[in-house]
Amino acid sequence: MSWFPAAILTALTTATGDAILKARFSHLSPGSMAIARSTAPIPFLLPLLFAISWPNTDPIFWQTVALLLPLEISALLLYMQALKVSPLSLSIPFLAFSPVFIVLTGWLILGEEITPMGFLGILCTVVGAYVLHIKASREGIFEPLKAIAREQGSRLMLVVAGIYSITSVLGKKAIQHSDPVFFACFYFVLLGLVVPISIGTIHWLSGDSHSEGRQLDPLSQKGPYPWGAWWAVGLFQSIMVLSHMWAIHLVAAAYMITVKRTSLIFSVIYGKLIFKEQEIGQRLAGAALMVLGVGLILIAG
Repeated sequence: MSWFPAAILTALTTATGDAILKARFSHLSPGSMAIARSTAPIPFLLPLLFAISWPNTDPIFWQTVALLLPLEISALLLYMQALKVSPLSLSIPFLAFSPVFIVLTGWLILGEEITPMGFLGILCTVVGAYVLHIKASREGIFEPLKAIAREQGSRLMLVVAGIYSITSVLGKKAIQHSDPVFFACFYFVLLGLVVPISIGTIHWLSGDSHSEGRQLDPLSQKGPYPWGAWWAVGLFQSIMVLSHMWAIHLVAAAYMITVKRTSLIFSVIYGKLIFKEQEIGQRLAGAALMVLGVGLILIAG
């Protein structure tokens, strides 16, 4: 398989996993959704982890993983809350702001210059976010911005994008001190083990073990637990990880990530097909502009 089909597959499986989570798990708490998402890939990735050769790792790798885990867990909980409370077409597209934050952080902290193409990419991403709520502009030019502020999922995904702008750099560092396929399998398996323990501990320390905490136990749910959906999430997450690694080792990362971000468009389409979300035309246009912005930023970088 060449890099482009693999990158498209990465985008499609990313969006499909999110759609399944929203459709079948959004009646649960964000903590339970996070546990479902993080544990589901383990049956698929754990055998592969033991089948591949393990590279030599150094202290920098383990220090980086230790920094990644709390950030990843925080982002995952916010991500699940956004999926739970907001339409896919108004939450997922805001992940496009991750490269925007990376560029702005480099400019503010490191004094790195923003190229004209990079600036145009930022502008496209911001305009795309505006277009998602452009219908509100009938009531005033600033109303779409106010609509973004009012939409909880949009706000949460902006925070997630900010966290991902940090974890993407840390993840690259971890790969440099290990191996791409090993890191992908190892990290997702480790995350699947650490997330339930961490969330359970948080609820136990906060005294929620007899109320909200019960929602963390899939066997205590009212009605049958959606095990079929859990396996489906795991399958799509695992395909996403492997196709991502396959594509990124065949082509420059900027091109691969740009194609992968078409997952934003797939999520908007799923929002219409599965959840009957409205105003899909303007949201597709907004998501497309945001993907274009991501591409320009990554190519400029």
